[in-house]
Order: sequence, then structure tokens, then C-alpha cells
Amino acid sequence: MNKKLAAALSGGAVLMLALSGCSDDSSKKVDDWAKTFCNTAQPQFKKITDANAAIQAQTRDDSKPADVQKTDSNAFQQISDAYKALAGAVDKAGAPPVKDGATTQQEAVKGLNASSVAYANLKKKVDALDAGDQAAFAKGLEDIATELGKTSSTGDASLKNLESGDVGKAMQKQPGCQKQTPSSPAPAGSGAPADKAAAPSQSASPSGSASPSGSASPSGSAAPSQSAKS
Repeated sequence: MNKKLAAALSGGAVLMLALSGCSDDSSKKVDDWAKTFCNTAQPQFKKITDANAAIQAQTRDDSKPADVQKTDSNAFQQISDAYKALAGAVDKAGAPPVKDGATTQQEAVKGLNASSVAYANLKKKVDALDAGDQAAFAKGLEDIATELGKTSSTGDASLKNLESGDVGKAMQKQPGCQKQTPSSPAPAGSGAPADKAAAPSQSASPSGSASPSGSASPSGSAAPSQSAKS
């Protein structure tokens, strides 16, 4: 049953920059802004990537409902914390030095905080499922996967404007906004997030995820699987 969750995650989120290749030189101010944001955001993108990997690890047909539930719950909390920290990172970096930069910043902060709340709500819904009733649990995960797809899309949209124009070009050059590699997935049945050290921080700094396009983004990862046999 976790397969659908994983698919939903991979369809969206992470966000930021899967941008590759060369880009034109940006102004020093834009480069400095990108460096400030990406350095702070990198841990968060990593957290999102690790959370997605943890959900992915629970998509096997022999995954137990209780293990799937625990893993998904931890992962959603981690992603929620990462988005909250990303919102803080954008706020801390200030308005990007481009046209309508203040508006872009405000919209990104608002969208990222909304995504954080949305993932926290998904965690509550996963926690409320009855892992003892496999049929009901599988159905509940399907419903959550549907909602997750919408939530992931919203998270990606929050950073879309930041990734455009000169700011996007500058972000492409920053290691912190490039694709993150997940830590080794947690052993099946452990229910623990892929990287213990990557527990989402509640401050504005680091993720799992979150968002660099094509790269560090929750996507490509996780959606509850449809199996989870007890």
C-alpha cells in the first residue's frame, strides 16, 4: 500500500533545482542571496530526500502495516519540519534582489509554511489509521496518497518563482540547492526515518527535503504502498 504514497511523493516535491549545466553569470547580489539561502536550506532538502527514501523502503509486499504506519508517520513529520525550516530560510535570506523580490519571498514563505501544516495533517491521518485492519488500513493509505499528491504539488509551487530568472540561475550554481543523495534507507520494519541525524529541525536552517528543483525534493520518493501484509 505504500507504493501509492511513494508514487505521489515522487510526483512532486522536491523541489528545487534539478538544474544542471552552465548558466549565465548573475549579479553578485543575486549570487550572494542564493548562497545564503542554499547553504541554510541544504539540510532541509536532505531531510526531505531521506524521508522519501524511508517511505520507499516500506513499499515491499511483505511490509507490515504497523511498520508502514510508523515509517510514514515519522517521514511526514520530518518533511513537515523541513518545510517549516525552509520557510524560515527564505525569510532569513530576505527578499531576493530582483524585480518583485519581496512579493516572491512572501509568497514562498507562505506556501512553505502551508506545506508544513499539510504534512503535519497527513501525519495525524496516518497515525489515526487502524493497522490491525489490513483492508481498512490499505484503503486509508490510498486516500492519504491522493491527498499527498496535491500537497506535494503545492510545496513545489511554493519555490517555483524563486527558481526562475536570475535567482534560479544563481541557485543552480550552489551545491546546497542541487540534488541531494538519500542516506541509506532504514532497515525494513524498523519504521525509523532513513537518517536518524536527519530529524527535521524546527528552526530555519537546513532538508529532507525540500526543494531544489529536480533535485532535493521530496518527490521521487514516497507514497504508502498497497501491500503491507501483517
